[in-house]
Amino acid sequence: MPAQKLTTDAFVLLKRPPTESFQNFTLFSPEHGALHALQRLVKKTNSTSLALDLFDEATLQLESSNQGRTWFIKEVELLHRPAAIGQSYEVLRYACAFASLIVRNSVHEDSRASVAELFRSACEAFTYGVRPDIIYFKCLYRFSRDEGYPVKQQWFPSLPPADRLVVAALLNRPLAEQTAEPKEVARLERRLEEYLRGHTEILID
Repeated sequence: MPAQKLTTDAFVLLKRPPTESFQNFTLFSPEHGALHALQRLVKKTNSTSLALDLFDEATLQLESSNQGRTWFIKEVELLHRPAAIGQSYEVLRYACAFASLIVRNSVHEDSRASVAELFRSACEAFTYGVRPDIIYFKCLYRFSRDEGYPVKQQWFPSLPPADRLVVAALLNRPLAEQTAEPKEVARLERRLEEYLRGHTEILID
C-alpha cells in the first residue's frame, strides 16, 4: 500500500524525549486535529533541515504508512517560532499547561479552527512575559466555551458577585490593565477547573 501524504499547517504542542533516530511530537492542525509525528534527528552538519521546536507553527509535508496513526515529517516550512516563551520558567509552565490541555482533549472538528487561533493568540501573548497566569485563565475559559460548554451561562452565574466582577475583568481587560493578585487568579482558576471536572468531559490533568 502506498504511503499516505498530507500537507498541513500545524502547531507543535508536545515534544517528547528523542529516540536514537527520531524526535517525537504531538502536532495540532486546524484541519486535522491532533497528529502524532516523528522527525528524523538533524545532524549538526546538515544545515538544510529545520528541527522543529515546542510551540512552532509550520507548514509540514507528512507521510504515513499506517493510515495516519503516525506521520513522518518530510519537509518543514517554519511560519512562526515564539522563542521568547522559553526565557521565563513561569511563562513556559503556563504555555505548556495550555498546550497539554489541547493534547489531552479530542477537539471537535467544528471547533479546531477556533482552538488553533486561540493557541496562536496565546503564544503571542505569552511572548511578552506579562501575567501568564491570567493568559492561561483566559485560555482555559475560552477553550471550554469553544468546545460548547456553558461556562458563561452556568459557571459564571454560580460565582459570588465579587468574583463575577473579577472574572469579567480577567476575561475582558487587556493585560496591561489587569490588577488581580496572583493568589486571586489562582483561586478562580481552581474554581473553574473544579466546575470543568464535575460538569464537562474536558480532561484537566
